[in-house]
Amino acid sequence: MDAIVSLPFVWAFLILFVIVMLRSNATYWAGRGLSAGGRKTKLQKHLDSPAFQRAEKIIARWGAPAVSVSFLTIGVQTAVNMAAGLGRMPLRRYIPATVVGSIAWACIYATIGLAAFDAALAAAAGSPWALIALVLVIIAVIVGVRRLRASRNRKLDQQAMAGSSAPGQDPVVKATPAR
Repeated sequence: MDAIVSLPFVWAFLILFVIVMLRSNATYWAGRGLSAGGRKTKLQKHLDSPAFQRAEKIIARWGAPAVSVSFLTIGVQTAVNMAAGLGRMPLRRYIPATVVGSIAWACIYATIGLAAFDAALAAAAGSPWALIALVLVIIAVIVGVRRLRASRNRKLDQQAMAGSSAPGQDPVVKATPAR
């Protein structure tokens, strides 16, 4: 990473731009492949359903802004590019959207992103306590994300259980008819 940080901005930008273009397009084409493969299995009836067809039309028409904006986020970019591939977004919309997003991403990382990364490494290298603090922050973020996901999954499971029974009934115990 030090090699990219020490490069002039133009070269760092170009290298990062190529990296993100390759990554985003690989993700898009993986989604296209999964979609094509799913059409040769039992999933075909779902992929050809009216709801999925509407979703593909929405992605084809309005997905380009989502693709571009996803490059400004952390953790969403891959999912959006995969969804664009699964939804078979036309290349005439996807390519310009991913170019715009890749330019923004490369600018951010060639300036602020790499400078912040370099500063964090320098601070950690200068002090063992800073390195320990950096590791603890990373662990805290990982644990926090996992707890949030587990909490969200529990809520979704509870909602699914509540939605599977009539109002006022226990979802596990079904009422018996009166005689």
